Amino acid sequence: GVRLEESGGGSVQAGGSLRLSCKASTYVHWMSWFRQGPGAEREAVAASAGGRSTYYNDSVKGRFTLTRDVGRNTVYLQMNDLTPDDTGMYFCAAPAAPYGGEWNDVSWYTQWGQGTQVTVSS
Repeated sequence: GVRLEESGGGSVQAGGSLRLSCKASTYVHWMSWFRQGPGAEREAVAASAGGRSTYYNDSVKGRFTLTRDVGRNTVYLQMNDLTPDDTGMYFCAAPAAPYGGEWNDVSWYTQWGQGTQVTVSS
């Protein structure tokens, strides 16, 4: 299966910004970001469908922007105006097939990166 590698996490103060990157070993139609905060379930953050459609969790709309470089098999998640609620491990993910699931359904995804930590302090 495809390999996914994230980078770009770190620690910032509230109101700060971070940019995450996820590079896939080959083209995949869906490239998505999930996050998991302390003691919380993994939740969808944003997703790119073939570089043409983008989807966002309501909690990040207006603050996060997902872009995609199709030629480089890479997605970038620009995160602005970060809050402590954004703290967590961020994972890049891809489903086994480009159909048959919902972008924000964690159970649809079969390939996961190792994750990158984002910590936002108040």
